[in-house]
Amino acid sequence: MVSEIQEVLAAISELAAREEPMALATIVATRGSTYRRAGARYLVPSRGEPIGNLSGGCLESDVARVAREVMASGEPRLLTFDMTADGEEIWGYGLGCNGAIDVFVEPGAMAVETASAFRAAIEENRPAALVTVIESAALEARPGKRLLLEPDGSFRGTISPGFDAMARQAAQEALAGGRSRIVALGDAARAFVEVARPPLRLVICGAGHDVIPLVRQASAIGWRVVVADVRRNLLNHERFPEASAFVDAKPLETADAIGPDERSAVLLMSHNYLRDGEYLRSFARAGVVRLAYLGLLGPRERSARLLRELEAEGFLLADGDRERLHAPAGLDLGAEEPEEVAAALVAEILAVERGHSGRPLRDTTGPIHGEER
Repeated sequence: MVSEIQEVLAAISELAAREEPMALATIVATRGSTYRRAGARYLVPSRGEPIGNLSGGCLESDVARVAREVMASGEPRLLTFDMTADGEEIWGYGLGCNGAIDVFVEPGAMAVETASAFRAAIEENRPAALVTVIESAALEARPGKRLLLEPDGSFRGTISPGFDAMARQAAQEALAGGRSRIVALGDAARAFVEVARPPLRLVICGAGHDVIPLVRQASAIGWRVVVADVRRNLLNHERFPEASAFVDAKPLETADAIGPDERSAVLLMSHNYLRDGEYLRSFARAGVVRLAYLGLLGPRERSARLLRELEAEGFLLADGDRERLHAPAGLDLGAEEPEEVAAALVAEILAVERGHSGRPLRDTTGPIHGEER
């Protein structure tokens, strides 16, 4: 299974290989309440159905119309859809949100450049940053020109000699902060600086029956799922068709075999007390702080006992480690069946990875897709 962005990227490659015209629409900024955030994409081919989603159906027909004009002209366009009015002129059209979004629509050749940048981040499992001019009064920095900060720290492409230094600095700052945003390039141009992040890697230590729906649900949103267990006979694609990899290392050696990083989430759910303890020791020794998330499945007292034993052996968890440790793992959804437990686990990891609380939206304030909170 693939995420929406991976599906869009694959379609761009296929259309380019067949030399078929297309246009790619990308949300570059939002204000107020909107259905999607900056970075959402909508690919419009010359034939067939578009791929992706920008507004849940409210604006896609207008964007598709402009996309066909962009295909014909070969010139990118920046669109603004302002739905902030409260009267019937907005709600009477059946629009689901009352925010404003800016959408950059670029022709096929430029879309291929974007796809290349994102594929590099996904395939190399390292983030990159793409700077795309979306509006400019300078002829040498026309809309659509871009510069890419590669995962290895090098730069590819150019906007113009007068703008490249600013673009490089903006890319480095965005990559360091992990946030996409619009920036000014001097007084003459604006650019969308997008951080292309690899999908989250979910490492599940345990290959029991309840892991099957968890692998399926996690892979359905585009995560790379790795299943680890000492029972080699359970590690196969017949049991876990959506898994991207398997690890049969000893529990104490699992962290070294996997190579934990900040784009990795780990769940310990072997349902074997001694084995989960060894998995915990393995990741504590490697450094929990290096992970995006570490979860322990099971009762609260079981987790507390495992932690006491760990600390008695000299593995004292620092504050940063404890922030990433979720024991018991999962959101309080009243889950009982394996499918329900999987939903509670995936939901918590997603909330942690996005920097959100996981609480009901009715208890939050501000735009749904606003700043991290």
